[in-house]
Amino acid sequence: MSSQHYDIIIIGTGAGGGTIARAVAGSGRRVLILERGDFLPRERENWDEKAVFADKRYLARETWYDRDDRPFEPYTHYFVGGNTKMYGAALLRLRASDFGETRHFGGVSPAWPIDYHDLEPYYTRAERLYSVHGLRGSDPTEPPASGPFPFPALEPEPRIRALADDLRALGHRPFPAPLGVRPVGGPGEAPYRFSQFDGYPDLTEVKADAHVVGVRGAVAHPDVTLLTRAFVERLRTDRAGGRVSEVVVRRDGDVLTFSADIVVLAAGAINSAALLLRSAGGTHPDGLANSSGLVGRHYMCHQNGCFIAVTHDPNPSQFQKNWAISDFYHGAPDSPHPLGLIQLMGKPDTGTLEWLRDGQMPGVPIEDIKRRTIDFFLTAEDLPSPDNRVTLRADGSIRLSYTPNNTEAYDRLQARLADMLTAAERRRGRPGPTFFAKRLGIGGVSHQNGTLRFGTDPRTSVLDADCRAHDLDNLYVADASFFPSCGAVNPSLTIMANALRVGERILDRLGARAEPAAACRSSVV
Repeated sequence: MSSQHYDIIIIGTGAGGGTIARAVAGSGRRVLILERGDFLPRERENWDEKAVFADKRYLARETWYDRDDRPFEPYTHYFVGGNTKMYGAALLRLRASDFGETRHFGGVSPAWPIDYHDLEPYYTRAERLYSVHGLRGSDPTEPPASGPFPFPALEPEPRIRALADDLRALGHRPFPAPLGVRPVGGPGEAPYRFSQFDGYPDLTEVKADAHVVGVRGAVAHPDVTLLTRAFVERLRTDRAGGRVSEVVVRRDGDVLTFSADIVVLAAGAINSAALLLRSAGGTHPDGLANSSGLVGRHYMCHQNGCFIAVTHDPNPSQFQKNWAISDFYHGAPDSPHPLGLIQLMGKPDTGTLEWLRDGQMPGVPIEDIKRRTIDFFLTAEDLPSPDNRVTLRADGSIRLSYTPNNTEAYDRLQARLADMLTAAERRRGRPGPTFFAKRLGIGGVSHQNGTLRFGTDPRTSVLDADCRAHDLDNLYVADASFFPSCGAVNPSLTIMANALRVGERILDRLGARAEPAAACRSSVV
């Protein structure tokens, strides 16, 4: 296997890699998928709070370093399906305005080399592929769509429905969050009840993740091979330096090399940049695809944080991740610039709740607090700064230099939510909630993007508008590295949509066409 040639090699199996694998499968072209991790086991610990969060059973055993060389543990996972094995499956489109130049409190986010309408057909395809449940037209800032969601929105539980009703009565517009869940139940079947979902693996495989939806569908074709436990150490180029000629893999102590007509990089924005930097040499002394000097720069991860309302009445909801609020996405009466997105999240584990509590409500047992929380995730835009970047330390480990920006938008969004929830509780004659709130630290890399930005000018971008490296004729990127700006919605659906777009470009280039998945043998190594 150490010298095999393929038509396409895909590095990574997350939202980008898993989706593009599905897009090119069945085309008659030989495809090799390389995943550094293994399959995440389906076991009782998938839904065990202690195993998932306290014991960090599924977290990558890896240490990264910040700009001051302080070690930290990144919240990232190396499995078939990547971080989508743990994601909350909130699949929102970027707003149309996100594709243009936008002024923020912290500066300006740049325009994309494509506009929303270029990506819209692929958004629609991605929503179908990932079984998105939602209600078109309910989101006041939703961009135009060419069709309805493939499935209706999930019904909220009573406590969450009541809060949405109260907020609507106060003039706000909560809408069903688009969620990627595979259809469950039917005639003659018992109803399905969601519970441990956001931040947990899903042993039922109802969650529409990139393994279950993307990779599994891809390897159903005999022309697709999946190699797990395959860490890509470096990419080598031909003598002229214009093409990737070899993919060097370390697997179970062995070194393997593969070649392909097309190589697709989808290891995640941080690891994709690190791989290109590790591949320096010869005609690319500063790293592959790095003639601009921008590989690893302009890292973004959103201004993300948890906001917990401890209410007077209990919240018995099992699955509260139901709706979101985009009322302030483009600003507010007292805010001329965008603020961001508010969305419900899954119930936090005990350790996270203690971290958020941070000494508040002393003397109140944590279990009493836990049964009364309503839990939110806030997202404001992170602006691309060249100083926020991925580099390598002397020992080859990852250094992530990051300084938050556009923080005023997040602060204003948090204040808005506190006022809204206080008004909603008082409307019912109840005292206002107590709030616990913290932003994610440097280790919270779930929304990572921007390290290999695309554009039309090789001097100011790493990739062209089709996500092909300016410097390397056969290297494409299908993860969130390509983002030149990040908006304020979860990046997963945009990654998936763009992966479908890039997959189509690659097949056009190869003169191939993908066929629908059929009942074929799979090839998994």
